[in-house]
Amino acid sequence: MGDKITLAVDERDVHGKKVARLRKEGLVPGVVYGPGIDPMSIQVPEGELQKVVSIAGKHSPVHLTGKKRRIAMIKDVDIDPVRNAIHHVSFHAVRADQPVTTDVPIHLTGIGESEAEKNGLIVLQTLDRVEIKALPMDLPEAIEISIADLKDEGEKLTLAAAVLPENVAFVEHEVHSVEEDDEGYEAPKVTDQVVASVWEPAALQAANEAAAGDAEDESDVESEHGDDEAGEGESESSEESADDKSDD
Repeated sequence: MGDKITLAVDERDVHGKKVARLRKEGLVPGVVYGPGIDPMSIQVPEGELQKVVSIAGKHSPVHLTGKKRRIAMIKDVDIDPVRNAIHHVSFHAVRADQPVTTDVPIHLTGIGESEAEKNGLIVLQTLDRVEIKALPMDLPEAIEISIADLKDEGEKLTLAAAVLPENVAFVEHEVHSVEEDDEGYEAPKVTDQVVASVWEPAALQAANEAAAGDAEDESDVESEHGDDEAGEGESESSEESADDKSDD
């Protein structure tokens, strides 16, 4: 949740190819849209926008100030690969009294404190993000899970170990499986997802080498047909327009 994140934006009346002039002036074109509101074209100083993007990401609410004040989530950030600068930004307006769904990072705490690590074992994080639902102002910056109690090789830590902030919940996704037809079958819950597991170093190295070998085998198969497919892909891509949606 942290401190309130604010960003001053101005309405934009420049569109199409003319937005190139804005970028030369250090301004980034963007849009704010959402349910029940008319899309609003905006412009914002690039330096200020970069700070907000780095702090808020796509999981923290941003208070947009200016002629019209709104609470919004960063929906999309287009980067100019040549200048390595923000080319366009999209905000999705939300209401303070209505829950939103978003992905947040998972941070492991207690690193270096577990008995497993002290005995030379490796704690490997296997899930780094999770989808949650909460009111905009209740959204946490991250979900924290402690690994301090891990002890033995093969031990696993699931999302069930997370202590969620008040009014925050994991998002469950229903996925039908043929196994559900079996008597007594219980569908896995989101909290059953493994976040971290304990490995013996040699076993982890062997698993990584095996995975690398499988990847090489797949690349060999793809290369048998790669030349023809690459030629077709280049032909198709050359026909695509270079215009970006941000110039609307």
